[in-house]
Amino acid sequence: MTPNPAVDPVRFALWTLRDEAAQRRFVPQSYGIENLKLRRLKVATIHDLNDPFELLCIDLSNPDLRHGMLEWKAEVARRFGMLCFSLSWRNPVQWSHYADKHRGLCLAFDVPDDSMQPVTYSGLRSRKEAFELLEGGISTLNETTMKKFLSTKYAHWHYEKEVRAFLRLNERDPATQLYFTDFSDKLKLVEVIVGSESDLTRQELNEVLGTLAPTTSLRKARLAFKSFRVTTQQDKRLWG
Repeated sequence: MTPNPAVDPVRFALWTLRDEAAQRRFVPQSYGIENLKLRRLKVATIHDLNDPFELLCIDLSNPDLRHGMLEWKAEVARRFGMLCFSLSWRNPVQWSHYADKHRGLCLAFDVPDDSMQPVTYSGLRSRKEAFELLEGGISTLNETTMKKFLSTKYAHWHYEKEVRAFLRLNERDPATQLYFTDFSDKLKLVEVIVGSESDLTRQELNEVLGTLAPTTSLRKARLAFKSFRVTTQQDKRLWG
């Protein structure tokens, strides 16, 4: 679906790593800083997602249907990637899992809301669509059912409050062999939140942002005192 520029944009947050040891061999700089320097985001490929049930939200006990759905998933993965976002930056689990144990960054973007697909969380593998596909075959998949398959995850992922956008995969970046999409009017950086355990200073961040600094809000995160949440560090003396 082509985003409609007339639609008021909605702010989304993307969890990105400032440092991840397992990936340093591919990307020597920290991911978040590199994203800001190069004005781009990595596009995730479907086979590299951390949930193996992606696109497989229906009952696949029938072997023929299972084979057909795996082939369909492989074809979608060959052609499309995704940008995964969260609607909230306050969950400490996300900072721990996706932002290097609170040492990372959260990048917030304005994105036209009709370009995003909210994720639905379910505790059951659907049988309704399974029966329909058994009767008509994979070729009968309609747009509504496809959207459901592309945006349904197991219920235990609900804490992520995820929304996602699907993009056609173009050429890989020759240096990293990964896929990227550039910042733009439809992917506009509006805020950078620095993790509570990060040693990145405001000055260092502004230097990285360069011409984006005047239009990008900066925030330092800290752990809340009365709840299990991440909140804003209000004491300016603690983040110079």
